[in-house]
Amino acid sequence: MSNPIYIWLGLIVVFAIVEALTLSLTSIWFAFGALLAMIASSLQLSVAVQIIVFVIGSAALLALTKPLIKKYALLKNVKTNSDRIIDEIGSVTEEINNIDAKGKIKALGQIWTARSETGENIPEGKNVRVLRIEGVKAYVTPIEEDK
Repeated sequence: MSNPIYIWLGLIVVFAIVEALTLSLTSIWFAFGALLAMIASSLQLSVAVQIIVFVIGSAALLALTKPLIKKYALLKNVKTNSDRIIDEIGSVTEEINNIDAKGKIKALGQIWTARSETGENIPEGKNVRVLRIEGVKAYVTPIEEDK
């Protein structure tokens, strides 16, 4: 049988390549587990112990670091399509009346079917803030204007 150190080194390379291709932090834990197993191999520990070190090491690293990475990773959620109008101000172009299922707003240059979040009627010309989108409807609330 070949030296287990080379097998663990090969696994480190494979897991690192998979990680580089996916960029989703899925196999980096196994690369570190294989590194720990390679260290165990260099200490002349049995293959069974090396495998246990690999499994436990990978699981422990995953459990300890994944929550930290999720918390501190600078992942930006870029708003696209309909998400862009959430929190934007729009203008009512057709009176919003939930009971009659009518109403439209214009926000970011687009016309949207609209419903009042509170259920109150909102007259044409009133400025509203978009709270959420459900399907093709924007749910809005009127903006109180300073007098």
